[in-house]
This record gives sequence, C-alpha cells and structure tokens, in this order.
Amino acid sequence: MERSSREAYGKTLVELGRQDPNIVVLDADLSKSTMTMFFAREFPDRFFDCGVAEQNMIGVAAGLAASGKTAFASTFAVFAPGRCFDQIRMSVSQPCLNVKIVATHGGITVGEDGTSHHAIEDIALATSLVGLKVVVPADAVEASQAVKVAARTPGPFYVRLGRPKVAVVHSDDYEFVLGKAVTMRPGGDATVIANGLMVAVALQAADSLSQGGVDCRVLNMSTVKPLDREAIARAAAETGAIVTVEEHQRTGGLGSAVAQVVAEECPVTMAFMGIDDIHSKSGKPQELLEKSGLTAAGIEKAVQSLLKRKRR
Repeated sequence: MERSSREAYGKTLVELGRQDPNIVVLDADLSKSTMTMFFAREFPDRFFDCGVAEQNMIGVAAGLAASGKTAFASTFAVFAPGRCFDQIRMSVSQPCLNVKIVATHGGITVGEDGTSHHAIEDIALATSLVGLKVVVPADAVEASQAVKVAARTPGPFYVRLGRPKVAVVHSDDYEFVLGKAVTMRPGGDATVIANGLMVAVALQAADSLSQGGVDCRVLNMSTVKPLDREAIARAAAETGAIVTVEEHQRTGGLGSAVAQVVAEECPVTMAFMGIDDIHSKSGKPQELLEKSGLTAAGIEKAVQSLLKRKRR
C-alpha cells in the first residue's frame, strides 16, 4: 500500500485544528501542493496565504507564535529552509519560537520539476540551526504522528515530507517518539540506517540480503535532530558495520550526523549513500533514484562491499 505523506499532513492539520483553536496555518501560494488547503477550507479565519513570499511567511509565522499561537508554515523544501534561512535563523531559531515548518516536495523525487526544485541541501541547513528539531518521516503514518508531536512540543520544528505516494512501513497503531530510532528489522551482520522513503527501500534490500545469509539490521532514523545516539552506538557495537541511506546530499545530512556519533562512541566501518555532490536532472522519480544508486540493489551492493571491508 502506498500513501502520500503530504496528504496525511494536510488531513492531520484539520484534526489538530478542531482540537486546538490556537493552531494557525500559513502557506506561500502552494496550499494545493502542500495540502494545507484542507485546513484552509475548514478554518479560513486561521489560514494565511502569504503568496509567493516565503521569507515574509516565516516572519508572519514568528509574529503569530510570539502572540501565543502554534504556527505551521508550509512550502516546498527547496524554499524553506533554502530561501528563508536568514529569516528562520533570526526570527524563529534565536527566539526559539513555536513555529513548525513543514516542507513538502523534499529530495529528488520531486522528479520532472527539475534541478531548481530538487531539495538536496535542506537537512544540512535545518540541522545547523540552533534549537530546531528536524524530522524526516518514513511514510504517511509517521508523518501524521510527527506533526501531532510537533504541535504539542514547544519550540521550532522542521518536518520534511515528499511529493509522491510511498510505501507504508508502519502500522496504524504506530507511535512516533521524537529523538528515537525504530528498529524495523533486527540483524547482527550490518546495519542500514535510513529515513524518509529510503526506509522501505532499505527493508527490501535487507530481505534480499537475508536470502544470501546476511543478517542486516534496519533502523528508521526519522529524527535527525535530536539524534538517537544510543541506537547508533548499539548498532555499531553489535554489528560492526553501518550504511546510511538518504534522499539528500551525502554531506551534511543523516550520514554526517550518524558518522559523528560513531566516531565519538564506537568507530566502525561505514558507507554513505545519497546524492553525490551533483545536481539531478529532470526525470521520473524512480529514474532519478536509480541514477543516484538509491535502490534496493544499490543498498545491497553497498552492504556486501562494507562486509568485505569489515572482515579485513
């Protein structure tokens, strides 16, 4: 079964809006794409379309938050934090305001929209900002849960969602816990740490590896900040090999964060899968993932190569 995380977000906003009159939602002329249109229809007095002015939207969201509101601000991931970095830093991060930036269309699976709309640097930017909690849900179920947690947790958030429908890897009774990784599959030979849509792909790779006798652990590291250091250190100590997989640049994202913990806690052999310092071209989402090696076959190959290095 496949579902859209952005649609789950839009419908969850309506649910939250019914429960809490202090929740307000802002968008930048993209409500049909970010799915904030559902909230706009039900709560027009609490919805603010700021037009094609993302930087101003962050300022307005900060002002509403300073007035006691829980402000959800949405646009594409390439625009926030990219276009709005200074505004988020000065108006949201430094005063630690209750602004929840939920950006859709993350990564290269934006597809045919092309290089200008492929957000491959956003996690690096968001995690560099003091106080921001950064979450990359694996599927629609986790996206809904993460948005609910963001709504009831004081302070700024950056939640990154995708454009296409993706495989659902969590059951409906799943409960997201901020800062905690989820063991999707146990294993003792190697660990794959992934987030976003790459979690489902990592599970496919692990299943294939098991047929060849490789017992591969899969962790869903949906919270990039604060990171689950304990789960990473345990995976390093128990499996001795870690592959990180993300729909983002290989530098500055999940892989970099995990590597820092591994270096500090339990150095082991690692490999990093992501976008390799290039700008993707326009194309179908699956074609772009294949070009970057972000497939089950690509992960399987990386794990096998890592195991050879581990044995040496």
